Amino acid sequence: MKLESLVVSAAINIGLALVILSLFALLKKQPFYAPIYYARRLSLGHRNVPNSDRQPFNLRRLLPEVEWICRAVRVTEEEILENCGLDVLVFVRLFKFGIRFFLVCSIVGLLVLLPLNYTGSTGPNISSHSLDAFTISNISSGSDRLWVHFSILCFVSCYGMYLLYKEYSNIFCKRIQQICNRRGEPDQFTILVREIPLCNEHKTRGCNIDHFFSKHHPYSYQSSQILYDGKHLDNLLCQARSLTKKIEDLRHLSSTKKHSRKSSASDAWKYDAKIEQLEDMLQTLGREIRRIQCRMTIEQKELPVAFVTFSSRWGAVLAAQSQQHTNPLLWITQAAPEPRDVIWQNLAIQYRHLPLYKIVIVVAASLLTIFFVLPVTAVQGIAKYDRLKKWFPPAMAVDLIPGLRSIVTGYLPSAILNGFIYIVPFAMIGLARLAGYISRSKKDINACNMVFYFLVGNVFFLSLLSGSLLDQIGESFFHPKDIPNRLASAVSAQADFFVTYILTNGLAGFSLEMLQPGLLLWDTLKTYTWDRGKKKSPYVYSLPYYRIIPFVGLVMLIGIVYAVVSPLLLPFIVGYFLLGYAVFINQIEDVYITTYETCGLYWPYIHHYIIVAIILMQVTMIGLFGLKAKPSASFSVIPLLVITILFNEYCKIRFLPTFKQVSVQDAKNNDELDKKDGLMEENVRKALDAYSPPCLRPLDLGLEGTSSIKPFLSPA
Repeated sequence: MKLESLVVSAAINIGLALVILSLFALLKKQPFYAPIYYARRLSLGHRNVPNSDRQPFNLRRLLPEVEWICRAVRVTEEEILENCGLDVLVFVRLFKFGIRFFLVCSIVGLLVLLPLNYTGSTGPNISSHSLDAFTISNISSGSDRLWVHFSILCFVSCYGMYLLYKEYSNIFCKRIQQICNRRGEPDQFTILVREIPLCNEHKTRGCNIDHFFSKHHPYSYQSSQILYDGKHLDNLLCQARSLTKKIEDLRHLSSTKKHSRKSSASDAWKYDAKIEQLEDMLQTLGREIRRIQCRMTIEQKELPVAFVTFSSRWGAVLAAQSQQHTNPLLWITQAAPEPRDVIWQNLAIQYRHLPLYKIVIVVAASLLTIFFVLPVTAVQGIAKYDRLKKWFPPAMAVDLIPGLRSIVTGYLPSAILNGFIYIVPFAMIGLARLAGYISRSKKDINACNMVFYFLVGNVFFLSLLSGSLLDQIGESFFHPKDIPNRLASAVSAQADFFVTYILTNGLAGFSLEMLQPGLLLWDTLKTYTWDRGKKKSPYVYSLPYYRIIPFVGLVMLIGIVYAVVSPLLLPFIVGYFLLGYAVFINQIEDVYITTYETCGLYWPYIHHYIIVAIILMQVTMIGLFGLKAKPSASFSVIPLLVITILFNEYCKIRFLPTFKQVSVQDAKNNDELDKKDGLMEENVRKALDAYSPPCLRPLDLGLEGTSSIKPFLSPA
């Protein structure tokens, strides 16, 4: 890619970002759009939100502002932790990690490697208008300057591992403290038990739970809540909610007609008659739900799953982490997720069938990855314009229009690629929903992993290898020793494309995240069609980790791999993380709510993504030193690679177990703190009622005389 193509790409992306951010800054000040841009604040009842009922019109509302950037600087980690939880703080620290890491690497790369690369060729010079003049490709074969690159490689690897250790250690301590601060949460006293056998005497599972845990955990067992197959009941509850919404809509229409001069009294009477008919249907449906909720009916549909509550965290931790039965496929226990985090319908899936579900999901995700080979390869065909002209001669018409070639090769490929992969996170979260995970957090983490490896496979490796894809894959299969050399050759040739990809993904992607164009369109349709005249509710959503973390992880991987190869890329990545940090501080403060808290469980996965990037950088440099006829430097990288792998294994041993489960020591310490504060009995009492299935909870029908349907069944 020529330098002018990069300049054109940067100009287009910066221009689009400025337009989109200006539009966002203008719309955010309009009270009409507060349900979109202040959804979190409205849902929490905050008053410092633009509201048409409180604020008169003034000209200042027509001027964009950048207060959201200033707030990103002011907000502290303690405020984020207190208001949003440790998961959100881990997400924010990912951006901070990127800023710290790439800022130092940029300084070193620009001051040391960039002039070294530019002046490193002793043969025919690469055109100064090409980005290759600033990469390691411009270094002559066998040059001793490559030892400087080796030194920078060691520095980047060691500095990355140092930051990773500090982050892991810091988040490790914050996780322990966060669990202590959340001592009142019911999941700390509760475990999930699956594959519960029938009681030999009564032929039910509910009584078998009491017998088993009273016998084997006599000092800590408190109570249990057996689950039921409530599919039919769930359908009835959905029908009841649908009828309730229809009644509310008709009441609104009836009220509008009564106050309208154009409508007649007969129109309002028709609406009242329809409302009365729907209320009768709702009453009948309520009685049917009450009948099904009675013990004699629902106990026939017991599931081999229950939530078991203990009188202490110590007892719950011991039960969750130990094998309960000689047969490991019976009485399977694990720590319970938060009540708000549970996916109730997935608890009906038999435990022994879960591996089949996961195999199907892996196959489906693999097929989706293969399907995306075609668009990614086509994008690289556009980017490699000189090669495209040989394959497709009509493409030479692009040269007839001045400046069009720079747009086609500089901006268009990255824009098309970002457009294609935008749908990938939504496809992966859809697949994760089918995998049978019992909690939303596990589903999101699984989707996060699938999206990340999809991006690494398709966006990174396919972008590198496309062109002579099949030949390179075949050669690598038959000659695996050549993989580092082939990877190095491909990496050094694709630096320019990834610069434009990061520009598009960062500037346009983050700007659109702020603007929320999809919600704007949806809100406009609702406001002027079926919800006309109604009070607008805030559009409340949780932070989409599965949609953001993998893309940030990919950019970090690209930056780390190219840190030594093409240091000119690094300042763009610093800008990417700075903009992303400012954008998501605003979204966290004003838009997204917290729907679950895993106490930092995302960090081990982020750590793994960064380690993969560091190892990939080292393997690439082994190949590059080989291509540059410096085998001694290639062999010198191998000990660094071993050290990185050993560092990762040490982190797994040192930190990972505490992220997977709560230690007995921490559980006992938290119990003692509760006893000291006199909160133990209150917290256990809260846990007893927290895991009641949705099908057994009271239903608010919103009708006079039938405010709720109280179930006969209650926790044991």
